[in-house]
Amino acid sequence: MCYGKIVEPVVDQYVEFPPELPPPEIVEYPPSFGYLEKMKIGNLDIRPGILLAPMEDVTDPPFRLICKRMGADVVYTEFVNSDGLVRGSKKTQQKMSFTGEERPIGIQIYGGDVASMEGAAHMAESFAPDLIDINCGCWVRDVAMRGAGAGLLRDIPKMEKIASTVVKAVKTPVTLKTRLGWDAESIRIVEVAKMCEAVGIAALTVHCRTREQGHKGAVDYSWIPRIKEAVGIPVIVNGDVVTPQNVRAVFETTGCDGIMIGRGAVINPWIFRDAKHFLATGELLPEPTVEERVNLLKEHLRLSIQYKGERVGVIELRKHYSGFLRGMPHVAKIRMELMQFTEAAPILEHLTKFLELYSPRPALV
Repeated sequence: MCYGKIVEPVVDQYVEFPPELPPPEIVEYPPSFGYLEKMKIGNLDIRPGILLAPMEDVTDPPFRLICKRMGADVVYTEFVNSDGLVRGSKKTQQKMSFTGEERPIGIQIYGGDVASMEGAAHMAESFAPDLIDINCGCWVRDVAMRGAGAGLLRDIPKMEKIASTVVKAVKTPVTLKTRLGWDAESIRIVEVAKMCEAVGIAALTVHCRTREQGHKGAVDYSWIPRIKEAVGIPVIVNGDVVTPQNVRAVFETTGCDGIMIGRGAVINPWIFRDAKHFLATGELLPEPTVEERVNLLKEHLRLSIQYKGERVGVIELRKHYSGFLRGMPHVAKIRMELMQFTEAAPILEHLTKFLELYSPRPALV
């Protein structure tokens, strides 16, 4: 079993990449920073608390590393099926592997069976993460209709039993992520928050939509101040936070302790860096240049191949092309060309040519 380490790289062949990119400079916060106090989860002190959300088929080690280098304070694994873990699925276990560079990191587990969740928590703890998170918010039918994820919002006593059992099973701080309720007529998030605090949950993340909404419709942040009044544990907001301005507005209007960004990071991995700069200075950074976009995409490609092998690494990177190339000229054409390849060399060649074509040229004297 792998304890807090990624599997050995599985590179199929040597691929020549540009040098590894250094992490961007992240602006330090002033000693006194108004409404943004440190968020404490277990032994972690996090400020201002901008986290990468767990996302299935997205938050693998390469993407987590990219977001970490862009300034994410905490990252999470993809959600891990508790039944798969207790059955001994190696593929499911592999989702819990991570590198030291990713810390602090949380492993998110999900399931509707108390015994399986207890066993999964023990297995997750053996990987020595900083946090273990319980998913009570996944809205997709295959999860929720089987009584897991957001399905637990229809059975609060079972949610309480699972949360209490997992907390008692491990020494690692346990957090929980959920939604406002199953639908607009059954919003019980304040009750859920009180229950979470009572059983020992260390922090609560709330996606500010119901399960019925999925990712559609307006988020409702108005519940966050009510939750903050009811509990003393950190409350983290999730849902439709996609710009630095969104980040500041949510902090200011809700009084939340942290913000968790999901799809906003997929379309813009720079969001963590940009949001921290905006919070600290009140100034918006310029959009990433063509060179910055291409170089970060190359770095993501390098990491993807390093951890998955060339063919799988290239194919699984395809979902990220739109985010890296967003706003660039002829992006649709470039993306379609890149989608054809299953090897790194032609991708690097295309990106280099694109960079030469669209990067600003020095003015002629």
